[in-house]
Amino acid sequence: MVKTALATKSNQKKLLFGVGLSWLFDAMDVGIISFIAAALAVEWSLGAEQVGLLAAINSIGMAVGAAVAGSLADKYGRRTVLLWTLLIFSISSGLSALAASFTVLCVLRFTAGFGLGGELPVASTLVSESMPVQERGRAVVLLESFWACGWIVAALISYFIIPDYGWRMAFAIGAIPAIYALYLRRAIQDSPRFTGQRGHILSFRERVAASWSPKYRRSTVTLWILWFTVVFSYYGMFLWLPTVVMLKGFGLVKSFQYVLIMTLAQLPGYFTAAYFIEKFGRKFVLVTYLLLTAVSAVCFGNADTVGMLIASGICLSFFNLGAWGAMYAYTPELYPTAVRSTGVGLAASFGRIGGVLGPYLVGMLVARHVAMTTIFTIFFVAIVIGAGTVLFLGKETKGTDLDSETDNP
Repeated sequence: MVKTALATKSNQKKLLFGVGLSWLFDAMDVGIISFIAAALAVEWSLGAEQVGLLAAINSIGMAVGAAVAGSLADKYGRRTVLLWTLLIFSISSGLSALAASFTVLCVLRFTAGFGLGGELPVASTLVSESMPVQERGRAVVLLESFWACGWIVAALISYFIIPDYGWRMAFAIGAIPAIYALYLRRAIQDSPRFTGQRGHILSFRERVAASWSPKYRRSTVTLWILWFTVVFSYYGMFLWLPTVVMLKGFGLVKSFQYVLIMTLAQLPGYFTAAYFIEKFGRKFVLVTYLLLTAVSAVCFGNADTVGMLIASGICLSFFNLGAWGAMYAYTPELYPTAVRSTGVGLAASFGRIGGVLGPYLVGMLVARHVAMTTIFTIFFVAIVIGAGTVLFLGKETKGTDLDSETDNP
């Protein structure tokens, strides 16, 4: 049986805040892309398919990064991989400010996506493994709440910086996390669960085989479908939000203003999910919040007034991001320490394929003048499939600890 002392209460808070800030920077980078895409479409005369390609390239990098970093974190530790991926994405984001062509920007966005996609599953695994069983779900959802803060910062930067100083300045701000990584190197420790089993590290082939073994196959299938549908719908909808608002007849600055208002709703979405996840369980939060996200998506696609647009956008942000928090809390709990980061990374990597297809699909459909009602109905169907998968195939993990059941996967 793996027995390791969890971090002290003060160290747990320090870890949550420290990793949370890196999560904030991740979200800031992703959020800025959605606003910059709208500005670039005007400045570089990009077509809808090119805007979709830019978002898709970022997600391809995230897919590769999630798989690679997840595997490396089970071999070299969560902290080490977290720091390297943070450096990769922040440096690439800063260099994006110097891009002189669409092709160069796409290359840099792939690299930034690699670092960002690698950092997210590793960060959630580190926090999950460092918290007591009865608090880990809430802790990971609170970690995810920093994502909302990052989007709010991105919206503020885009609203106040891009119109006056241009999109290059917004990218330059994205290099700040490189400095923060130097602080984080000394501020956080590795997962006590990982350090407690260093002598029992499995090979990559063994870890992948374990995640698809009869014991964990159902969980892996559930997670892969869940991640794909959630990431497909999230990136398809949210990376296009400023542009969609513009397509509904509003100007660039007004678009940024409305999306900022919608983004503010993400925080209470996370906080309510953090409360309910330990009270009613992971499946309850995931299924409920996903179904309400689906309803909000249909309403947003059909919005034809400012009031309906903002109201449905607020609900979309509230429920979708609450579901994201629950998904990040749920995923690490379905695997034991020896294969946890690999299992989480592979699920996230498969989900990022949806992140590639979602925004690119929207670009193609917009270019062909397909109605927003139809586009958002596609996301409605995808989200319902994800909710149904969790409802019928998912296991409830509240209060469980796989490491207390067995040493081996």
